Amino acid sequence: MTPHPHRWRILAVLCLSLFLVVMDNTILNVAIPSLLTELDATTADVQWVIDAYSLVFAGLLLTAGSLGDRYGRRRAMLIGFTVFALAALAATAATTPGQLVALRALMGVGGAFLMPGTLSIMAQVFPEQERAKAFAIWGGTATVGVAAGPTLGGLLLEHFWWGSVFLINVPVAVVAVLGLLLVVPESRGPRRRPDVAGALLSTLGMSALVWAVISGPEHGWTGPRSLGGLLVAAAALAAFAAWQHRNPEPMLDLALLRRRRFSGAAVMIAVFGFALAGTLFALTQFLQMVLGYPPLRAGMALLPVAVAAMVGNGLGAALEGRIGGVRALVTGFVVLAAGFACLAVVGPGDGYLAVLPGLLVLGFGSGLGAPPAYSTLMSAVPDEEAGIGSAVNDAGGELGNALGVAVLGSVISAAYARALPDGTPGAARHSLGEALALGDPALARAARDAFVHALSVGALAAGTITLVAAVASAVVLRPAEKIHEPM
Repeated sequence: MTPHPHRWRILAVLCLSLFLVVMDNTILNVAIPSLLTELDATTADVQWVIDAYSLVFAGLLLTAGSLGDRYGRRRAMLIGFTVFALAALAATAATTPGQLVALRALMGVGGAFLMPGTLSIMAQVFPEQERAKAFAIWGGTATVGVAAGPTLGGLLLEHFWWGSVFLINVPVAVVAVLGLLLVVPESRGPRRRPDVAGALLSTLGMSALVWAVISGPEHGWTGPRSLGGLLVAAAALAAFAAWQHRNPEPMLDLALLRRRRFSGAAVMIAVFGFALAGTLFALTQFLQMVLGYPPLRAGMALLPVAVAAMVGNGLGAALEGRIGGVRALVTGFVVLAAGFACLAVVGPGDGYLAVLPGLLVLGFGSGLGAPPAYSTLMSAVPDEEAGIGSAVNDAGGELGNALGVAVLGSVISAAYARALPDGTPGAARHSLGEALALGDPALARAARDAFVHALSVGALAAGTITLVAAVASAVVLRPAEKIHEPM
């Protein structure tokens, strides 16, 4: 294919788009105490403020990616940014937790339409020999966004009210829209008939699956909400697969999922989201409730992840060129597992300096491993299927994030409760925040020590899963398939 003359400017606009969506997910973590106070919200309310976005975002991704392929990927991104920015602006005026949950769900609609276009447009404008470098920059932006969100959130909360964490999205969205209109070309796949049944089934299946994952920690993994969600998800996704097999013009070509490089890389991206999201969620609580950092300092404490990720990215693209995408992917994820191992040895009484080596290794491993995972996945996607292929990647990543917070959160909560001394009040066993709220200094000290122990258990679990996935990917992934066709 002929490279687009403005491809690096296009990449800058697409990275800005990615940064906005990723940052918005993590910027809320440091705003949780403010939301609890200012909106008189419960912990469950705040959890749904975070989860409503994931639920809608994951549910609509396949449909949005398919619509982008059909009607225009840039057009889908413009629609997504408009919805995202308007919902964020309205969120600043919310007066009840219910209003904020609804507006976060609407932001999820916008995010679902704008995210698939980023990877798919990149695949259209970059020649194959430059894609590794482009994906490295894109992947690095994602990692920087994850780490920068709490820092920016802390800075805003230090000087403004809680609504500023939503308001910051608006000017960024305006700049991104201008960049899309001025720099980014339109692209689309073949004009197929709309697959209404496929859209409904995929949306129902993915939404039900994320619902079940979110409900598990609070209502029990064997409770009716979780099991009901899993049953609905299994039925809807099975019906979706059967319909895609029968439909002569399917929304998702199931042959894509049978490509080892595509499905294997998608699983690795989901594992990456699982391990990192769950651990960073717990680390934010550690910094604020164990070390007593205010929001800004807590956010700044996570910046080493972003700095190390940028260093890893600089080396990652060169490493991929020398040893290939799969080996670079495996190397990065082994380093990532080592970062979790560093966090697992942190003990009660340790301060920030004990956590810092783990943060640096985590960031470096992310920079090495995530970009080749994205480039490996997209190298297995035909150009005309780039939007739906990117959507599958995004859906897997979002599901991994939700599972990480839910599953690793459950592991950490269980380890925390077990580590508390006998006779601890029941409320204190629910969470560290509830233990600190009781105002008993001895109980607070015991609860903080128990949470540090639980964080180590969670980091060990995340590292083990990451290492197993890295070994499995080395065995499963095959050499690259040359399937891209000229535009």
